[in-house]
Amino acid sequence: MTGCLWPCAAAAIATTTAAAMGSGTGRRGWWLFRSKVRCPEEVVRHSRDLLSCVLEDREACSNNHDPKREQKLTADVRKSIREMKCILYGNGDAEPVTEACTNLTKEFFKENTNTLRLLIVCLPYLDLETQKDVTQVIANLQRQKVDSRIIASDYLEANKDLLDILMSGYDNMEIAIHYSTILRDCIRHQVAARYVLDSEHMKKFFDYIQLPDFNIASDAFRTFKELLTRHKSSAAEFFSRNYDWFFSEFNSKLLSSPNYIIRRQATQLLGDILLDRSNIPVMICYVSSKDNLIILMNLLREQSKAIQLDAFHVFKLFAANQDKPPEIVSILSANKSKLIRFLADFSLDKEDQQFEIDKAKVVAEISMI
Repeated sequence: MTGCLWPCAAAAIATTTAAAMGSGTGRRGWWLFRSKVRCPEEVVRHSRDLLSCVLEDREACSNNHDPKREQKLTADVRKSIREMKCILYGNGDAEPVTEACTNLTKEFFKENTNTLRLLIVCLPYLDLETQKDVTQVIANLQRQKVDSRIIASDYLEANKDLLDILMSGYDNMEIAIHYSTILRDCIRHQVAARYVLDSEHMKKFFDYIQLPDFNIASDAFRTFKELLTRHKSSAAEFFSRNYDWFFSEFNSKLLSSPNYIIRRQATQLLGDILLDRSNIPVMICYVSSKDNLIILMNLLREQSKAIQLDAFHVFKLFAANQDKPPEIVSILSANKSKLIRFLADFSLDKEDQQFEIDKAKVVAEISMI
């Protein structure tokens, strides 16, 4: 039981008088539970002490489980996390105070204290409401500036293994949504996004996106999209280094998925990637492949107008390519009549002038083949 919260508390209760008089005996345990208004730095330190006890309790006391002890500790953690949340977001009656937020952020990311690590590691052991509060606290802290710097980025650069822990959350249904929410807040920082992009975790997304749990699968796709579109330069570097395996997986597992939602999300994301100016080399490579063209032509035949439209925005890149490989020309030529007929009937529910202009250009390009 050594190191757990409750022996500390018992010692504190036994020495209440001494603690009140300023004695050092049992002061740490009593400080964990006494009621007082804490400054931001104390709130963080208090939370850190409680979380350390949660972790120690799990590691050292697992064979002597005490539900009452656990409930008390859980309640104290909940209260402490909400104190942090109140400072960062305000309490409904008052807006957050900039100086208080800054002081809290400094203490939270203070060197060699690992508050963020404790929150992430202990998150599975907290109740649902506290887990939600933790994700909100971490989200806010990712944006807080200290002396015009977002110090969360520096912390993540020095503790990249936390991103591995967060990624592992997709393998645990009970914690997946909370960990992925925190992960997306972390990859707002380019250093964190680059680490995930360069890791083996990227290959796992193709499996996570196909998980039977709709909420987790959709959440995984959201993180996947964020990684590939938020930081343009890092994403472009990723595509240039990983083009072959990435688009092979993307085509076979996402664009060709039997799941309608996956096909729709993937078709839209493909357009976002290829139409981004940062990815011109990737786009040229993609539209030079006959296999890719065949996939897009099949997507144009989907019953879903949404998928057809997203597929059209990619298909037009094949048609507009002035250096079409012979095999691309051959396929377009063989299907010229069908494509022109399809495009003549292809319309949107609402008038869209740019769509009509693009469609006319595609028809003109195909007609000249």
